[in-house]
Amino acid sequence: MKKNSLIVSLDVETFRQAQELIHELDEIVEIFKVGSQLFTAYGPFVTRYLQARGKKVFLDLKFHDIPNTVASAVKSAVSLSIPPGNEKNFVPIFMLTVHTAGGKEMLEAAVKAAKEHARKLKVKRPLIVGVTVLTSQGKDDKLEARVLERALLAKRCGLDGVVASVEETPSIRRYCPEKFVVVTPGIRPAGIGMDDQKRIAPPGEAIRMGSSYLVVGRPIIQADNPFKAAKAILKEISGG
Repeated sequence: MKKNSLIVSLDVETFRQAQELIHELDEIVEIFKVGSQLFTAYGPFVTRYLQARGKKVFLDLKFHDIPNTVASAVKSAVSLSIPPGNEKNFVPIFMLTVHTAGGKEMLEAAVKAAKEHARKLKVKRPLIVGVTVLTSQGKDDKLEARVLERALLAKRCGLDGVVASVEETPSIRRYCPEKFVVVTPGIRPAGIGMDDQKRIAPPGEAIRMGSSYLVVGRPIIQADNPFKAAKAILKEISGG
């Protein structure tokens, strides 16, 4: 099973809920996403907890502001890679998001800040991926072109990849090398409802289309048996 391709989204209300999921999925999940809900409620406490357990953190805060503010936020995120104590298994922040709608100057400022601050602190730089268009937004005639335009902008600005739905991934792959990361949300196994997502795909198809990482939230965290649900998705990923 390709455990390193699955990112489980901890979109829950409390740390206790997150903790239970982390423990239940510990054996088969390596990467967890911490988004605005948990980070707003608990700050870096959740990321520290995951890092100390040897888990990779995808910090999904979608920074989008003036260049200087985003650069400062990225520096703060990089600083989270310094262990607060002597934890032997502590893992640096793995990946974070900025929004490509912020434009060239903002994206370049984010990349520069990450490189320089990681070098200064002597820690591994997190991957920076740019959000293109949210998967909750419905498709229109210009959507694919808009996503590709933003992906190419991200590439020119030095980002490591983008966040995009499976529908736009083939276009991105035609113009971006394999090492350019494509993170795909909106993953729904067969028989699972769309919820508020508009552009969705099953795990195997997303991998075949060129996705590097799949972000899965509700199909796992709201399942009666999250471990079994995650294991089934990993099996689909391997098939893909």
